[in-house]
Amino acid sequence: MGAIFRRELKAYFTSPIAYIFIAVFYIYTSTFFVNYNIMYGTTDMSTVFTSAFTIMMIMLPLLTMRLFTEEKRQRTDQCLLTAPVNLFSIVMGKFLAAVCIFLCAMAIYVLYVITLVALAGSVAWATVIGTFIALLLMGSAFIAIGIFVSAMTESQVVAAILSFIIIMAFYLIDMLAGLVPVEWLKNIMAALGFYTRYYEFTTGILNVPSLVFFISAIFVFNFLTVRVLEKRRWS
Repeated sequence: MGAIFRRELKAYFTSPIAYIFIAVFYIYTSTFFVNYNIMYGTTDMSTVFTSAFTIMMIMLPLLTMRLFTEEKRQRTDQCLLTAPVNLFSIVMGKFLAAVCIFLCAMAIYVLYVITLVALAGSVAWATVIGTFIALLLMGSAFIAIGIFVSAMTESQVVAAILSFIIIMAFYLIDMLAGLVPVEWLKNIMAALGFYTRYYEFTTGILNVPSLVFFISAIFVFNFLTVRVLEKRRWS
């Protein structure tokens, strides 16, 4: 797993992908931070954190689209699948590399918090920490979805588009649940939604069921990716 992780991390930084992702994330969130927190003199970072949703849903599929489709394009996928390496290690190596790039982007929030503490003296630490954890968990789940789609397709463009559609569906499904007249279907949709569970963290309360939900989503999509690779290995 370590070798795969280092290989993928190096690939990110030897191509423009990591730099573009981090730069866009910094520019986008800093615009909200300056225009909202600095201009209005507030320590409420909810708008800055919420602004990350859009960039995550758009940019994370672009971050993950190449992870397996690039292997197919370069004809290195068979070498990877036939190597004496555990498939779970391959998936986790790629997953952790993408999460590492995402953490580099998320690190900008530390600077925002330091700035607010220097200017205002304090922030709502429970809310800030809870929201940061929620964004990290949700972003990791989005990455797991993107990797799964990348393993299912051969085109980077198709992988990016499908990942975006699936991520958007999970993000909006609990909002759409209220429009469904069938009670049992409404309950299932509400239980699968990401936004409501994210919002619970923003109140500063560490909700264990929501924590388990995000971790389970990460595990399930990585597990499905392993199953896809296993099928290809023996086909």
